[in-house]
Amino acid sequence: MPTDVIMPQMGESIFEGTITKWLKKPGDKVQRDEPLFEISTDKVDAEIPAPASGVLKEIVVGEGNTVQVNTVVGTIAADGEGAAPAKAAPASAPAQAKKESAPPPPAPALAAPPAEIHDEDVRSSPLVRKLAREHNVDLAQVTGTGLGGRITKQDIMAFLEKAPSAPVQQPAVAPPAARPAPAPAAIPGDLVPMSQMRKIIAQRMVESRRTSAHVHAMFEVDLTRIVNLRNKMKAGFEQRNGARLTFMPFFVRAAIIALQQFPIVNASLEGDSIRFHRHVNAGIAVALDWGLIVPVLKNADELNFLGLQRGITDLGERARSKKLLPADVEGSTFTITNPGQFGAVFGLPIINQPNVAIMGVGGITKQPLVVTDQDGNDSIAIRSVVHLTLGYDHRLIDGAVADQFLALVKKTLENWSEDIG
Repeated sequence: MPTDVIMPQMGESIFEGTITKWLKKPGDKVQRDEPLFEISTDKVDAEIPAPASGVLKEIVVGEGNTVQVNTVVGTIAADGEGAAPAKAAPASAPAQAKKESAPPPPAPALAAPPAEIHDEDVRSSPLVRKLAREHNVDLAQVTGTGLGGRITKQDIMAFLEKAPSAPVQQPAVAPPAARPAPAPAAIPGDLVPMSQMRKIIAQRMVESRRTSAHVHAMFEVDLTRIVNLRNKMKAGFEQRNGARLTFMPFFVRAAIIALQQFPIVNASLEGDSIRFHRHVNAGIAVALDWGLIVPVLKNADELNFLGLQRGITDLGERARSKKLLPADVEGSTFTITNPGQFGAVFGLPIINQPNVAIMGVGGITKQPLVVTDQDGNDSIAIRSVVHLTLGYDHRLIDGAVADQFLALVKKTLENWSEDIG
């Protein structure tokens, strides 16, 4: 029996989704958990994995169409059942019908990798099962270090590093087809419809401007101490923890310390009342090739430096690979954005509703600064400098509070003393 491919419900408040791209065409072999199509909702853009292995028999809903959740958008047939043409592309019907008139050739007698036998019985994610198949790993032989013995990506990679080298066995299932090349860039004179994500971004930016009384403050921060610390520690940090050491957790940690001192900056407005949030849910803006998204690091105030780095890295990777869930982009209480990664000296960001403040991190550059020693003597030195901005809602936050907040962030960064793990 064919397996229905449905539009998934990506959260309780999401009732429809738009298919933005099919990654397979009718007749292509698909593997369970392999990315099959991409969708866009009012929360996230995501890759949707195939619910079963077999052949994509039919595409029912073509690219660009919006349908309700649980709508059948395609079907997957078991190998040998054949594939019907996509409804969105009837021109392919004659050729496909000709293929179906002849009996399918017998499949080559290749042994399935051991991972296929045990995948369903082992607690693991689609990504882990995909890695296991690609590397011909029997998941039953891998020790899981995740919650409840769940096998993680790190467990698979550690297993592969320890395994003796051996010739790679060809998989029984054909490898995923290459993704279609991106459409050519628009040229002057073209009228191109906005993507679903761009429509949502446009709507929310205008709404935020209409909602909040935006004011910005900017502080210059001497980041030399942290730059030197990172240069000294980054190789060992990655070796010990398996995570790359970036600058973002320093800024997030300094912001958390200031938010705990000035809780109004971590608040939100509810009618004529102020909601003071118990925890810091840090929204970390991620620039994508197709737009901007703000995944949320929940309860960031309870994480140590290593936890912050791992959480930030995980959210960024899942945002870029379209693996975020709606819960990953909900519930932020304060947002940090990093225009400096592209060379901007500073930015004046728009507040991410319903937050009342957003911190922008400019580019880190070397500049001559006047440095005062302990005896009060001044000298000019080359220092690593960053400009931080705070966009805040003047309905709740006064200028004096905003300046004191940034002053504490500056002090924390310039006098960094926390162990980074």
